Amino acid sequence: MRLLIDANILLDVLQERAPHCADSALIWKLCETEQAEGYVSALAFADLVYVMRKELDPQAVEEVRRKLALIFHFADLTVSDITQAAEMQWPDYEDAVQAATAERLHADYIITRNVRDYRASKVMAFTPAELLARL
Repeated sequence: MRLLIDANILLDVLQERAPHCADSALIWKLCETEQAEGYVSALAFADLVYVMRKELDPQAVEEVRRKLALIFHFADLTVSDITQAAEMQWPDYEDAVQAATAERLHADYIITRNVRDYRASKVMAFTPAELLARL
């Protein structure tokens, strides 16, 4: 099972966001134990650093990237992703980029807490709890 992991799932764990941390951590565990292939887009990592900018100096950013790379695969952002996202004409361009990236990666699911933002996605989106209930 191939999953595109949205930035909010990463942040749930990194910032210990209650009540979401537990389910998000289980998604991480699925990827860590190779029960799923987890992908993080370059865009999601940039979002993560932006949100955590007050908590992370450049050395800490690299440490987070290194730790995430032990669990997840990083997916480059491509011209085709941003072009396809623009053509989708979604209200939230960033979500469209994530959906286009998921499609290019042949992801089975997008894991996010903002499922409603991906209603038009060709790749189905689930919250961590929804995916875990399906397993």
